Amino acid sequence: MIPRSVLAPIAVVMFLVTPICFAKQPNILWIVSEDNGPFLGCYGDPNAHTPNLDKLASEGVLYLNAFANAPVCAPSRSTLITGMYASTLGTQNMRSRYPIPREFTFSCQEMRKAGYYCMNPGKTDYNIAGNDKRAWDKGKSWRDAPAGKPWMLVINSGITHESCLIGSKIVDEYVKTPFPVPPYQPDTPAIHSNWVEYYHDMTKMDAEYGKVLDELAADGLADDTIVFYYSDHGGILPRSKRFVLDSGLHVPLIIRFGKNVQELSPAPAGSKLDRLVSFVDFAPTLLSIAVAKSPERYQGTAFLGPRAGEPRKIVFGFRGRMDERIDLSYTVRDERYRLVHNYYPHRIYGMHLDYLWKMPATVSWEEEYRAGRCNAPQSAFWQEKPTEELYDENSDHYEIHNLIDDPKLAAEVSKLRKALRDQLIENRDAGFLPESQLAEMAKSAGSVYVATHDPAKYPIERIVDAADMASRRDAQDVAKLIEFAKDENETVRYWAAVGCCVRGSSAKDAASTMNALSKDSSPAVRIAADEALVRFGQSDKLHSLINEMADEKGDPLLAVNTVEALGDLARPAANEIIARVKAGLPAVGKMNGERGDSYTDRAGDSLVHMLQEEK
Repeated sequence: MIPRSVLAPIAVVMFLVTPICFAKQPNILWIVSEDNGPFLGCYGDPNAHTPNLDKLASEGVLYLNAFANAPVCAPSRSTLITGMYASTLGTQNMRSRYPIPREFTFSCQEMRKAGYYCMNPGKTDYNIAGNDKRAWDKGKSWRDAPAGKPWMLVINSGITHESCLIGSKIVDEYVKTPFPVPPYQPDTPAIHSNWVEYYHDMTKMDAEYGKVLDELAADGLADDTIVFYYSDHGGILPRSKRFVLDSGLHVPLIIRFGKNVQELSPAPAGSKLDRLVSFVDFAPTLLSIAVAKSPERYQGTAFLGPRAGEPRKIVFGFRGRMDERIDLSYTVRDERYRLVHNYYPHRIYGMHLDYLWKMPATVSWEEEYRAGRCNAPQSAFWQEKPTEELYDENSDHYEIHNLIDDPKLAAEVSKLRKALRDQLIENRDAGFLPESQLAEMAKSAGSVYVATHDPAKYPIERIVDAADMASRRDAQDVAKLIEFAKDENETVRYWAAVGCCVRGSSAKDAASTMNALSKDSSPAVRIAADEALVRFGQSDKLHSLINEMADEKGDPLLAVNTVEALGDLARPAANEIIARVKAGLPAVGKMNGERGDSYTDRAGDSLVHMLQEEK
């Protein structure tokens, strides 16, 4: 890894592409890796050995500021395939697969209308109801495309996926290999070994794609093909994948233009461009290259081709539910600063997530923290979040110095706050919906999108106001939260209750209001109100939460998450909680059809483990 401040001076200024005409539509090859940031030699990383992708960069253009919109695969790919933010569509939660409006075609379908033969024989994972593959033509290789027809092919490599470190062993050779472990992690043998092993996997992925590029050239197609290389999001060591920081969102993006389509290149071969690029821009860019019009619903801007737009000023990102863990964070970033808003600041970053804890590095880091051997930046992952974070990406590549309270940056904070609010309202962003309400909306309206675009059902400005206030720890806002708790809209009431949870005992003046909400018709509102009351000292509400854990018509996953987040406050009902989990929980998010491996099962097992730990 190398700080971006070292890369910035070598960036070239992007020049605008004038409208062009060309006789033949270029072929398009996407080679996609998983779960990695720009850990490549061409990005200036001295620890990387990636000769094939480095060569690709020397023959094409490299984007220094390319970002996924979500730090995890399914919501990220949902944005890529639709040209719309997953949080606009209601597909932001991991492995949710809610429907979208029927008329919202995938970008590959739009490309097929433009005359392309489109193939994706590998991973789709679009997080949308239905069969992902139906949108694609059949074929595993460019050789399967009809003669004389332009083609688009997506090849996905899983070599660098998080699974490459699941259950890995500590390798002495790797431990002894010099490597700069990020300062937010302790340099333990397990963490050090996992980092070095991960870089070896980057080299394996590079070799795999070297062979693909050699085959393309051998078949005589390289000159007529535009090759995109990118990763589906950042990763994969803990505090990268799943988190809305550069470590989770910053991706490599290299694009090579064949000799016969050089007129489409925005800069000479070997250039490094500092233009901000977001995954939501990829769909309109494809259609611009194909000289086809983008659907009006697209939320991105083409950055190549005759329909390329002005460079964007900010990129937007979001974190919803990650597997069994419920959370909500949004971020905006310009060329220098990243602002993060955490809407559940009373939840720690490092909530136990079954899959992530199968990686030795995660277990090792937690052990170091519990043993008191972590410094302040290394401890932050295991503590409650600040409501807002601001990082200077030029001087703080690892994002460990939160500048949100720096008076010198007040204007920058104000600008980014406005940009974030404007984006959320423009999106009519569905991330503020608790999942039980999200599911009900999808069922009743046919899609989350249709429901959230009904102002009567989803008053987005009022919801954002309530959520913003809820996430701040100011006790002076309790009176306003009480007013929000009386709102006719259940999402507003939910965030009023969350605000009391965030403030804990300092919101006790809202106790009678929370007792009223504990009888609300909305299960999510009841659960949040009960959590607040337990935090106020009403431990009897634990019994209500235990009942919510077993309610298959309610929001059992939210209830399990809530009880675990209460920590020691849940111990008075430990025996009852453990018995409830062992009796079985309603399945939410069944994984691979495996019995006993739903998200509620995973969260329940973690809850039992917490309660059985010795104090």
